[in-house]
Amino acid sequence: MTSPNLRNRTVVIVGAGPGFGHTLALRAAAQGASVVVAARTASRVEEIADAVRRDDDVRRAGGTAIAAPVDATDPDSVRALRETVEGHTDAVHGLVYSAFAVPSMKPLARTDHAQISAGIDLSVLGALRTTQEFTPLLEAGVAGGARGDGSAAAARPATSSVVMMASAVIHHSRERYAGYKIAKTALVALGHSLATELGPRGIRVNTVAPGYIYGDTLKAYFESLATKYGGTVEDVYAHTAEKMDLRRLPDEAEIVDPVLFLLSDAASAVTGQTLTVDCGEFHT
Repeated sequence: MTSPNLRNRTVVIVGAGPGFGHTLALRAAAQGASVVVAARTASRVEEIADAVRRDDDVRRAGGTAIAAPVDATDPDSVRALRETVEGHTDAVHGLVYSAFAVPSMKPLARTDHAQISAGIDLSVLGALRTTQEFTPLLEAGVAGGARGDGSAAAARPATSSVVMMASAVIHHSRERYAGYKIAKTALVALGHSLATELGPRGIRVNTVAPGYIYGDTLKAYFESLATKYGGTVEDVYAHTAEKMDLRRLPDEAEIVDPVLFLLSDAASAVTGQTLTVDCGEFHT
């Protein structure tokens, strides 16, 4: 938190939710970034932005926050988001795409094709729409050159960064996760292709694939399992963590940290990669 490696940057977070998105916005702004939090629910992103503005670490670092509604499945809405951002800055240095919807949890034989299409539209085409719309602003971030943060990395060639949030579901084929895996695997492929196409323009594209994220949502799910099958939340946690090399589950901050790394100049030579963050459930 004391290293201002995002100072003088603008970071747009599309799909900013109350868990990961809130933590990412807070941590990025506390490193000096101007963050734009965007999601479908206007009241939610305004709440996140307000919490960021009120944070003492953010104020000391000079970070700021802007709230903007967006529907990533609607090209006009994504364009309106870009126009909103242009009203505040002429360059974007980081774009994080984490739009999410609860997927169908049925075997493929019983999954409606429309549900799979909707997942692909949000996860994959939404990421593509957003990246296409923001490419000129990301290029302007590259053209800005040195960051002026005094770090050794500031002397390297400037880059802008796109980070897409996939899922460790891409590494397994467990029943009921097929529709979600299809969408997230396609997202990874999109990231690879965009990295190749946008690399010559100084824009890096990577994906992060979290496993379980131990926050309020997962805790509530574990509570429901404990009630259904007997035992305690601690029992459910321990049973789940047995599959991880570290025998625990990552929390929201441990997912955010790799994203902040990929947004920063510390990752200036990293592009076209997928980073799995799951405490060692899968080896990739």
